[in-house]
Amino acid sequence: MAGNQYDCNRNARNPHDIRRMSSDFRARRSGVRYNQRLRVLFIGDIFGSPGRETVRRHLPALLPRYDLVIANGENAAGGFGLTGELAEELFELGVGVITTGNHVWDRKELAAYYRDLPEPAARVLRPANFPPGLPGAGLYQGRTRTGEAYAVLNLQGRVFLPAIDCPFRKADELLQTLPGECHTVVVDFHAEATSEKQAMGWYLDGRVSGVLGTHTHVPTADERILPKGTAFQTDVGMSGPYAGIIGCRPEDVLPRFLTARVGRLNPARDDLRLCGAELETDANGRATAIRRIELKHPGSG
Repeated sequence: MAGNQYDCNRNARNPHDIRRMSSDFRARRSGVRYNQRLRVLFIGDIFGSPGRETVRRHLPALLPRYDLVIANGENAAGGFGLTGELAEELFELGVGVITTGNHVWDRKELAAYYRDLPEPAARVLRPANFPPGLPGAGLYQGRTRTGEAYAVLNLQGRVFLPAIDCPFRKADELLQTLPGECHTVVVDFHAEATSEKQAMGWYLDGRVSGVLGTHTHVPTADERILPKGTAFQTDVGMSGPYAGIIGCRPEDVLPRFLTARVGRLNPARDDLRLCGAELETDANGRATAIRRIELKHPGSG
């Protein structure tokens, strides 16, 4: 899959001049148009080996239905971080772009993956509003099998998370770098606070095809299309074990609340589910449908 890597500091424009940016897809983009809708599958945070097993079980049957598959992989390595080897495993299963979040650097192997295999690693995003100088990028442009241009933007929130660059201004900056033919744009907003996620949805309404929240591992029942054509869900949930506490074994988590003692967290094993969202967009990139996805793994509890 061909595409271009965009660093968060390239092609920067005045981030405060948002009045120059149209809130309408047609006004913002005037490039080549295709008369084909796109169907996008977004898979929520893949948690450890149980999450990878769930994706491995369900994704092959789902692939023919979609033009693009995006997955958040920041918890794929034991629940914390991602390695190049696991990224390649997800690509082989049919994932087109991998997004991440605050756990992206938990495994040092990922930095080596960016360095040694820059072409496939361009499809592994880290939040674009991280400080400059880090490996990777937060925006990826590619084409589907039928030649449709698309972009995926990865951002991280700041409420109850480390202080980093403003995700709203970074979105302004990077959206202006996209070519006219790139109508379908999906944003993974990795954030803690529901208010910050919803604010991003309304802020980008009419400028992107979808804003999908990740990070909390709990799917929300608020999927909808905002007035100007952007699909939104506060959090698409986790793909992994639900017989636990946000993916981890209860016996590992409870002592943190009862005694303030911190110990090793291990993935739970039962009640495996693939959770995410399905989007459909029209030829102008407007969302025409959003659906929650929840597929249980038979025999997992």
